[in-house]
Amino acid sequence: MTKLETPSQIDIAGPAPRHMTTAVKVGNVTVGGGAPIVVQSMTNTDTADVAGTVAQVAALARAGSEMVRITVDRDEAAAAVPHIRDGLAKRGITVPLIGDFHYIGHKLLADHPACAEALDKYRINPGNVGFKDKRDTQFSAIVEMAIKHGKAVRIGANWGSLDQELLTRLMEDNATSATPRDARAVTREAMVQSALLSAERAVEIGLPKNRIILSAKVSAVQDLIAVYRDLAARSDYAIHLGLTEAGMGSKGIVASAAALSVLLQSGIGDTIRVSLTPEPNGDRTLEVQVAQEILQTMGFRTFVPLVAACPGCGRTTSTVFQELAREIQDFIRTEMPNWKTRYPGVETLNVAVMGCIVNGPGESKHADIGISLPGTGETPAAPVFVDGKKFTTLRGPTIAADFKTMVIDYIERRYGRPGQAAE
Repeated sequence: MTKLETPSQIDIAGPAPRHMTTAVKVGNVTVGGGAPIVVQSMTNTDTADVAGTVAQVAALARAGSEMVRITVDRDEAAAAVPHIRDGLAKRGITVPLIGDFHYIGHKLLADHPACAEALDKYRINPGNVGFKDKRDTQFSAIVEMAIKHGKAVRIGANWGSLDQELLTRLMEDNATSATPRDARAVTREAMVQSALLSAERAVEIGLPKNRIILSAKVSAVQDLIAVYRDLAARSDYAIHLGLTEAGMGSKGIVASAAALSVLLQSGIGDTIRVSLTPEPNGDRTLEVQVAQEILQTMGFRTFVPLVAACPGCGRTTSTVFQELAREIQDFIRTEMPNWKTRYPGVETLNVAVMGCIVNGPGESKHADIGISLPGTGETPAAPVFVDGKKFTTLRGPTIAADFKTMVIDYIERRYGRPGQAAE
């Protein structure tokens, strides 16, 4: 029989120390340099639709996106950018705006100086910034515009639009090598080189390192982990993480969580985006919520109070605890934008909504405030625990409503400012 390890023999692992990168200022947000990992997102509106884009950026910012990227693909979109910034300012929203440029970014920035000034960061894809003789000229033009306006730049290599000349050269060199690698490994190397060589060129032009962020996005989890580990090992630029084309629904969420969690645990990553394909007419803010939950679940940041709830089993045929857990969780997320200013520290709150006597009282004691609802065949009584001690027992048809009121009262007592009246 295998001898069990004693607690003193078990190595309780935590995250690796953060890979120290150069701090980059993007509007009012700091990326890298040991700053908290930043959550960002991207709109899917037509940027030329000013009202629609302002509304979606506002929704993303309200959900917790700390930077928002918008597509700038044609003159109409570029002309709309300063109006989008102004529309957000009228709403009191100062979230940094990132311009996503492909193919003709150099021309759009030159033709629309107000756009160049309004954006806080430019995203350049070295795989399609220009081709053949025009590549260096057009890349240089965007970098020079960033220098002129004091903007940050993300140099973002992408698996789907990789520099084909660089990839071909590396493939040819690999074919004649005494120890050739497989094609995927060579492609990963091309991704890393594309980002690093482009950053080196930007610095030569005059863009300082503290205005450069790198990314190298692929759509396969293991490839993404390998690429970013190599990129981090070979540079100290700030790094943006994201699994590109992650997919829809649970597939996209699981793939993104798997890839980003491994890298974050390894100390890699200064800003993240979860690239989910929304359901038709779906809520774009889901990608922000998932990114926050990855960071909070892993202990890197705290965004919203945690609601612990049991999964349910044959002992919990009543749906009351499920409905209450969902109601409390939805209520908390909806109210968080207001609570951030009214109740400093409320994001650290832990709530437990349990479905029967097996783990209910124990979990409720561990939470700041928790309830153990009656399971199948149990006495119709619900003990409530506050700060680890039994506070009261709820009974009757209004248990759910009564507990929700108690949660609100607890937040007011613990996190409300002295003299502040509840609304």
